[in-house]
Amino acid sequence: MFRHKKKSDRKEFDREKMIPAVRSSICTGEKVAGFRNKQTGKFEEVMMIRTEQELQEFADMYGIDRTKIQIFY
Repeated sequence: MFRHKKKSDRKEFDREKMIPAVRSSICTGEKVAGFRNKQTGKFEEVMMIRTEQELQEFADMYGIDRTKIQIFY
């Protein structure tokens, strides 16, 4: 269902319209990194996060400061 994206697979995101975010399940603790549309709130999944290292890889892949990644439930 989820797989890691290679740098060649990744899509650029519109920094004006999209916010880097992690959706976390309250029940299971599952985390998915992606981008949230500022206007609609729609979340676009990019990769599943199981470790802090994978979260750092997501941030590095898109050139994002980890402190700028929102977490929502």
